[in-house]
Amino acid sequence: MKKLINDPAEVVDAALAGMAAAHPDLRVDAKQRVVARADAPVPGKVGLVSGGGSGHEPLHAGFVGPGMLDAACAGEIFTSPVPDQILAATAAVDGGAGVLHIVKNYTGDVMNFEMAAELAAAETGIEVLAVVVNDDVAVQDSLYTAGRRGVGATVVLEKIAGAAAEQRRTLAEVAGIATRVSADSRSMGVALTSCTVPAVGRPTFELGPDDMELGIGIHGEPGRQRLPLAPAHEVAGLLVEPLLADLPFRRGDRVLCLLNGMGGTPLLELYLMFDEVSRILRGHGIEIARSLVGSYITSLDMAGCSVTLTRLDDELTALWDYPVRTPALRWGM
Repeated sequence: MKKLINDPAEVVDAALAGMAAAHPDLRVDAKQRVVARADAPVPGKVGLVSGGGSGHEPLHAGFVGPGMLDAACAGEIFTSPVPDQILAATAAVDGGAGVLHIVKNYTGDVMNFEMAAELAAAETGIEVLAVVVNDDVAVQDSLYTAGRRGVGATVVLEKIAGAAAEQRRTLAEVAGIATRVSADSRSMGVALTSCTVPAVGRPTFELGPDDMELGIGIHGEPGRQRLPLAPAHEVAGLLVEPLLADLPFRRGDRVLCLLNGMGGTPLLELYLMFDEVSRILRGHGIEIARSLVGSYITSLDMAGCSVTLTRLDDELTALWDYPVRTPALRWGM
């Protein structure tokens, strides 16, 4: 294992210390492992809280800032944050308009966010609503989930819901918009290599030099099938066609297309893949109205990519375009 680390047991804390040093416009609670906007809580604004296991950077802490999340909690590598962390984040961003929890659909995340919401209501009286992201079409139920996994659409949902909250919409309105985004998003990924968890020191799974895993999960969970490595245009078809059939997307739809790297794939290859994906969508009469290419929800050093399609209307497009300023995503500010 070759990694730029000191002690594998301290990777998360050291990374959060680095984030605090690099971004003085954020407030980092090292004890609770919570990253929040420096100006939180914002009076009269719905607070947005998300979080999950570390190892998926820039998700979630990289998306904290105006126009997106108010706070994010970091668990251990690929492990949900605990209820006390989530409760601390919730209290830190409550500006009197309630708090929305954005939760990826993994059993530990769902359970711990539910417990934190119950504690918030009982101990502080904060009104909390939750939206669960479950966009991965690759598998139905797995070792980590009941239902579909939450993957790339999490980024899209955090951005669009964050814009709605910044516009001072009500908690019910922000939750409704987030629910729409989740319902109208589909994702699927492919892995060319495994990832290596620092504390383990070896690949999470074995993948031959001429193999790829289609439908891989962001924690190294198995996908739909293991296939021989194929050219990019074939891989793009294997990822996109199931998405189009599942919603289903229709000719004339306008979509946001996120071509996401899993952590170990060069941007050169991601743009190449985006070109192949765009060809397929044009062939189906689907317009890419907005796009995002880069590594936004990763799996440590895994090589591979995922495609997320979100069906857009005028309202969601305007919310996507709304100004945002976070470490990993910023425009219009």
